[in-house]
Amino acid sequence: MSRPFEKVAVVGAGLLGAQIALLSAYAGYKVNLYDTRETAFEDTYKRLVGDFKNKGITPIIPWDSWETLKSEIQFSTDIAVALKDADFVIEAVFENLEVKLDVFKKMNENAPSKAIFASNSSSMPISRMENASGRPEKCINAHFYQPLQGMIMADIAPGSKTLPEVMEKGEAWITSLGCIPLKVNKEILGFCFNSVWRAIKRQTLYMWGNDYVDFRDIDRAWKIFSKMPIGPFGLMDMVGLDVVYDIEMVYYNESKDPKDKPPEAFLEKIKRGELGVKTGKGFYTYPNPEFLSPEFIKPKK
Repeated sequence: MSRPFEKVAVVGAGLLGAQIALLSAYAGYKVNLYDTRETAFEDTYKRLVGDFKNKGITPIIPWDSWETLKSEIQFSTDIAVALKDADFVIEAVFENLEVKLDVFKKMNENAPSKAIFASNSSSMPISRMENASGRPEKCINAHFYQPLQGMIMADIAPGSKTLPEVMEKGEAWITSLGCIPLKVNKEILGFCFNSVWRAIKRQTLYMWGNDYVDFRDIDRAWKIFSKMPIGPFGLMDMVGLDVVYDIEMVYYNESKDPKDKPPEAFLEKIKRGELGVKTGKGFYTYPNPEFLSPEFIKPKK
């Protein structure tokens, strides 16, 4: 598979940023990774390894390649250093428009004019960020779904001025990573699959938050029906409940429909610091959540 770029820069070393960086390095790209925290990449790397091994997940990158790839990724807390000579820059920071606008402005100030910009936003169209980039014709959405654990797909969407050749290079990059590009033809919150997943989150949170159904039974049903090893609430724990809340608020702020607002019980969990895997407690308790037990979906005798 030919590569459309030589050097990729990732802004944000959180759960998805680190995975994008590792996957790009595995595909043969030169990769720079930027974060404001000195230990950001190391912390996320350890979290990924620990969570995957605890859940028995076999990642799409063989374990014996991880340390080598980690050493090949050039991590920096200096954005000018990280973006120097980059052909492609993708941000994977908080799901907050003001934060992303500031990041895109800094990307434009520090990346070469040739560089294509992408946002890994879970919900917000690139048209909301493109003007801050200084190069709206070179901006796309490229949203990934936990690729290292086998969700090998990524939404790709244009902005209001994106050139066709920029979309083509974005698709080629996603394909070169071993992922399937899910092409979105026109602007929609949540893009392709994330719009579907969002509908599931909205309904399951509503059912739990209003005490209609215990979250465990929703996850049991999901596991039995889909044959997946993890249900919606376990997935939200993995993403981070604070991140999920910010994403859901994007939809609510767009529609102002009370049904789109996350339930108060969800916000209370976040205020208590119950953010999921990263804090050891969310809907489940980690590192040994009960949904991993075979007994979780066995009929009781």
